[in-house]
Amino acid sequence: MSADDRANQRLVDHPTAIVDSAALAARLGRWSHGDGTLSAQLAQRIRSLATTGELRPGDRLPAERALAAAISVSRGTVVSAYASLAEQGAVERRQGSGTRIAGSSVTHTRDNGRGGRGEALFSALPDAIDLLRTVPQIPDAAVAIIRAHEPRLDLALSPETDPAGFPMLRQQIADLLTAEGTPTSPEQILVTHGAQQAISLVVNALVGPGDVVLAEEVTWPGVTDTVGLRGGSVHGIAMGEDGIDVAALEVAMARMRPALVALNPHHQNPTGTRLTAASRTRVADLAAQYGVPIIEDRVVAGISFDGVVPPTLAAERPDAPVIVVESVSKWAWAGLRVGWLRADPVLVRRLRGARQLADQSTSVPAQLLASDLLEHAAELRREVSTTHQERLRLLLGLMAEHLPDWTFREPRGGLALWASLPVGSADALARIAAVHGVAVAGSGEFAAGVSPDDHIRIPFTAADAVLTEGIRRLGDAWREYRALL
Repeated sequence: MSADDRANQRLVDHPTAIVDSAALAARLGRWSHGDGTLSAQLAQRIRSLATTGELRPGDRLPAERALAAAISVSRGTVVSAYASLAEQGAVERRQGSGTRIAGSSVTHTRDNGRGGRGEALFSALPDAIDLLRTVPQIPDAAVAIIRAHEPRLDLALSPETDPAGFPMLRQQIADLLTAEGTPTSPEQILVTHGAQQAISLVVNALVGPGDVVLAEEVTWPGVTDTVGLRGGSVHGIAMGEDGIDVAALEVAMARMRPALVALNPHHQNPTGTRLTAASRTRVADLAAQYGVPIIEDRVVAGISFDGVVPPTLAAERPDAPVIVVESVSKWAWAGLRVGWLRADPVLVRRLRGARQLADQSTSVPAQLLASDLLEHAAELRREVSTTHQERLRLLLGLMAEHLPDWTFREPRGGLALWASLPVGSADALARIAAVHGVAVAGSGEFAAGVSPDDHIRIPFTAADAVLTEGIRRLGDAWREYRALL
């Protein structure tokens, strides 16, 4: 074993190692591609390595000059980063013994003032293969509809529109929901700039400082980040093979009296789970019993590989305060930011006012194009489902070839695979993967609490050649990381 190999191994194995500068530089990954000064970003990345256990209490960091040379920055940048870590209590600096990782004083904070968990899902380097985002391929049928689109000029040239959306589009969405088993009137619909705006409007209206929101233990970070901006906190509920543990949800609702529950029960992001019929009914009953509103995120509910598309939670019990959120982004065109929510008309009127203050209304041309796409919703969803079921088959073959020791449950719909690492840290692996030119997201980016740091989400939305190369690179990164454990 070479000196460099021994230093690499000490980085993760020995409690009081002298950390080699080249080994540390490799583990830092894409540390300089965030917000803030270089020294602040360097300090944060070193702190993160300590949090995940790759740097242990007592490990001596490289001398400032050696690390500066290894990562191509000035010595002053490293000096400033070490000083910041010392002020935070993350390292100890003693004359003659260098800079060492401190013990229990190192704690984990994900956002550190640089945004929320979701920010990491949009941070792939320009030359890296992006396996971060679930952006599906636009269906051929959608391309044909877009090419043939001829907007009504009397509407397209309208100087203003209702913040709740065009009446014709609201009626169309209400009719679609009704046909799918959820009786809906246009007064229950609010058109938004995508599903994320719908979620944000609801959270802003219903959640205040100190409030608790319940969600799955791993969930879309757009929920946790939005709640955090309101001064609330998200409490994660345990999940099983079919989604959220409904018994645990009931206990939390009774004890914590949440302001809101946010669920993604159909092909859940990131786990791909699908809530059973009995559990859906029980969740709706709990919402009615406790009077707690539930946001039901259905953006990928219609992307189903076995043809099963569960009804909305709102269909289970009409008196339950369920807010259904959907959009055209995942099954028609990700670039068309048109979504909607279905809620009680009183809440819709309240959110309409908030919407008017935020951005007045959704783009008129976008609403008109969305109307054309909605006319073919069933056809578009079938095409997207077929395309991504085939891509999932490709991914499963690639996993067997390059990552045979990883485990997962094959999803019945959705756009991503939730894969479990047999050992090690997903966050640490993601940093090594970045060095290999592939960007992936681990458990921590989706955790609604303390993350076990043992899963990677792998979208299967990239083109076949890109997905194939991405998994090959991820396999190379995994073998390198596994050799260090």
